[in-house]
Amino acid sequence: QRIALVGDLANGRTARSLASMLTLYDNVKIFFVAPDVVRMRDDIKEELTAKGVEWEEASDLREVAANVDVLYQTRIQRERFGDRTDDYEAARGKYIIDPAIMEIMPKESIVMHPLPRLDEIDPECDSDPRAAYFRQAKNGLFVRMALLKLLLNP
Repeated sequence: QRIALVGDLANGRTARSLASMLTLYDNVKIFFVAPDVVRMRDDIKEELTAKGVEWEEASDLREVAANVDVLYQTRIQRERFGDRTDDYEAARGKYIIDPAIMEIMPKESIVMHPLPRLDEIDPECDSDPRAAYFRQAKNGLFVRMALLKLLLNP
């Protein structure tokens, strides 16, 4: 499986934990696509390498999107930048999934996002059957409900 993690990879807990979880699977290749100021940190890259997971840093979203099974997009979080507004503005909006990106993606691929989103996924993509982020959120709700039931009703 080929998975692209896109956006704030340095701070986003979902992207970092997903990359770590993917070490449990065989035949996985991960592409990290992020602005320089929010690239995936070395601790995760070292873990992947130690566990034999192939990974690559890339800067061309179009090239990566054309060759992945899953495109996992995250938002650039303003609150992570503090007073560094110039860095935030440079990173924000650099990688956006729009109809042109969807057009080049494989027909069997999916787009995921932990939500909420800002402008990193064009709402025109929402009706594409490969846009899995609303299903992802709905399924997450059911999983959390089941976990709470297990914890509160042993």
